[in-house]
Amino acid sequence: MPFKAELDAIDWKILRELQKDGRITNVELSRRVGISAPPCLRRVKWLEDNGIIRGYRALLNSPALGFDVVAFCLVGLNHQSEAELKNFSERTKAWPIVRRAWIVSGDSDFLLHCVAPDLATFQTFVIDELTSVPNVDTVRTALTIRQVKDEGLVPID
Repeated sequence: MPFKAELDAIDWKILRELQKDGRITNVELSRRVGISAPPCLRRVKWLEDNGIIRGYRALLNSPALGFDVVAFCLVGLNHQSEAELKNFSERTKAWPIVRRAWIVSGDSDFLLHCVAPDLATFQTFVIDELTSVPNVDTVRTALTIRQVKDEGLVPID
């Protein structure tokens, strides 16, 4: 059975603040959550050690770096055996254009979040790489027009 943490109100405040700004100092974090710095640091370390905080990343501005295309691919496989799902999952890890991937329920088996410098690069990936995988049956793509919301991944009130 997976570990499900029992968090108190302070832990949730810490998570909310760190999700907003992962570079916040411990002193500022402790001020915002209402405890002194040493216990705040211990709590953050506990959250990290127990896998609740998985890591810290910089959020990059894709268009400023020349990555103008964000798209999603819904991929359906011919066969959904455990081995085939694992095989395709491993393939996604080798494609730099695929930034996040999920196994999903419904009409498709995978949802891929892709980022590319331009439409031609994305099209080449879909045609030459994705559809050429032996077990891939269907690929449906959705190009994004404009991002309208960009929040942390967990809704913490």
